[in-house]
Parts: sequence; structure tokens; C-alpha cells
Amino acid sequence: PTYKEKNKNNLNFLREKSIEEFMQIKGIGKVKAIQLKALCEFASRMNKPLDYRKIKIQSPKDIVKVLQGEMKYLKTEQLKLVILNNSNEILKIQNITEGNTNMVAADAKNILCEVIKMQAPKIILIHNHPSGNLNPSQSDITFTKKIKNASEILGIQMLDHIIITDNGYTSIFYEMNKI
Repeated sequence: PTYKEKNKNNLNFLREKSIEEFMQIKGIGKVKAIQLKALCEFASRMNKPLDYRKIKIQSPKDIVKVLQGEMKYLKTEQLKLVILNNSNEILKIQNITEGNTNMVAADAKNILCEVIKMQAPKIILIHNHPSGNLNPSQSDITFTKKIKNASEILGIQMLDHIIITDNGYTSIFYEMNKI
């Protein structure tokens, strides 16, 4: 099924509407359009935990619970870094970069800079696929290997690289081990 068919009974398309698009609907003026836009933003923020620090990550599902609500409806790919302590508790979640609809690029220096400053021992990378495709691309796999190797050189353990979509999530580490 197409994206439109899959989401025909879903109201998530509303978060993509601009104030001007809302105002084109009969009976909706500027004030009501602003209220609707604010309500969409409020609904998005309800999916985010108020304080993620000290959440213990024991599996990919744990970090997905923290970030999926925020990332699954993004229109462009975004890369986030989750910095963990020795007990796998979240110390910080950092936005690394934003790409376009099908690609995001970053280098090891930008990704690992904050981890080194914090002297943190573990990381997880997460990015979204706005297309809804859960399969990692070859560039996703190559990028993951590059960051994993750079991390190892610095004594930082990269636990995973996860792709989030509105359909679920996938672990690139799991996919790499299948190859």
C-alpha cells in the first residue's frame, strides 16, 4: 500500500499543514488556524519524555520509546546521538545534523566531539527514514562501520545505530550481523 492509503485513517497529516492551509478550510479563520497548529505541536510534544536522563537502555526498544514519538513524522532525515554512562543510562541526547528526505551526512569528528568532552563510555546513533523504509541503505551501513571504528579507536563503545520510521524501527547492527 502507498503511504497515503496506509495513513488514510490517521490524523498525522495535520501536523504538516501550515496556518494558511488551515485557513483555506471553510469556517476556519486565522485564530482557529493558529490554535490548530498549536494543538498539533502540543500533541507532538506529548510524545517526548520530560526528562530522559537516567533512563536505562537495555535494548534498542528502550531508546526507540524515548525518541520515536519525536522522530517518526519528521519530513527530513535527522541524526541524533545518545550518550550513555557505564550503566547504560542516558546522559545526553544530542542533535547532530539534519539532511534531506533521503540522506543525512556527518563525520566522526562532529559525532564524537561531545562524547570525548563528557568522557562518556558508550553511544547509540539514531536516525529516521521519512520514506517509511526500515531497511538500511548501503551508505547507512558504511557510515555505521566508519563511526564504530572511530569510536573503538577512542575507547568509546558504540552499542547500536537505529533507524526509526512511522512503521517501527530497525537495528543496523542487527542487519550488519546478518550480512
